Amino acid sequence: MADRSRAPTTSPAARRRNIPTPVVLAHGTGGSQQTNWGTYVPLLKNEGYCVFALTYGALDELPWPGPAVGGMGLIEDSAAQFGRFVDKVLAATGESKVDVVGHSQGTVVPAYYAKYLGGRGKIDKHVSIAPAWRGSTVAGADLILPTVRKLGISAAQTPLCQGCAELDPSSDVMRKIAAGGYYYPEISYTNIATRYDEAVVPYTLGLPPGGSNVRNIVVQDGCPVDFTEHAGVAGSRRAAYFVLNALDPAHPRPVPCDRAAPLSGSAY
Repeated sequence: MADRSRAPTTSPAARRRNIPTPVVLAHGTGGSQQTNWGTYVPLLKNEGYCVFALTYGALDELPWPGPAVGGMGLIEDSAAQFGRFVDKVLAATGESKVDVVGHSQGTVVPAYYAKYLGGRGKIDKHVSIAPAWRGSTVAGADLILPTVRKLGISAAQTPLCQGCAELDPSSDVMRKIAAGGYYYPEISYTNIATRYDEAVVPYTLGLPPGGSNVRNIVVQDGCPVDFTEHAGVAGSRRAAYFVLNALDPAHPRPVPCDRAAPLSGSAY
C-alpha cells in the first residue's frame, strides 16, 4: 500500500498563535485525506492549528478509483502507515507529540499505533468522532464475520475491505486493542458519539468508560434536534465545537445546538 501523505509544512497561523501541538486527521473506512475532512481542515486551519491529513489503507491492486479510497486494508498495516506519517509531522514541526482527530476507523488505527507500534509517547490528545473503540456492527458484520472466520477465511483474504473484517468486535485486532484497557493515563481522550449511529450499534460501544483523562460525549445530550448519524456527525457544527474544546481545554467556548441533518451534518 502506498503512503499518500504529502510532505507536511508548518502553518504560519499556528506559529502566530503559538499552538505547539500539530493535529493529525485520521479518516474512517472508505474515507481519505480529501473526502473526510471538509469541515475540519478549514476549521482547524482558521483556528491557527497546524493540520495534517493522510490517506491510509488504500488497496493499490484495485482499479481506479479504488486506490484513492482509504481504510480498506489491514488495520495493522494502516497503523504502521499512520505511524510513519506522524514521524514526518514531528520531524517537520520539531514537536515531540501530535494531537489526533479521528473518525470511525480513525479511532482504531491510532489506538493500535499507540499500543503496539511505539506511538504511546507521541500522542497528547486523541479525539474520536463516531468512535469505534469496540468495533463496528454495520450491516450485521458482527453476525456474519465470525461465520466467515469459521470457514477459514482470514481478514487478509477478505475481498475489497480487509479493514472491515477486522472491525468485527470479536476479531483478533479488536481483542488486541481492548487488551489491558483502551486508554493510557498520559493521553487525553474525548469520544464524541451520536445516538443515531447506524454503524456502531449501540452507539455506546464507542464510549468505553475511563478515568479523569477520558470524556465521553453524546451530541444529542442537550441538543435533541441534532439528527446526524455515523457519517454526518463528521460535519456537525456541534460536534466540531466539542472537538475544538477538546483540543484547547484551557479556552472552552459555548457549544451550539443546530437542527442538523443526517449524512451531511448541515444545519437546516
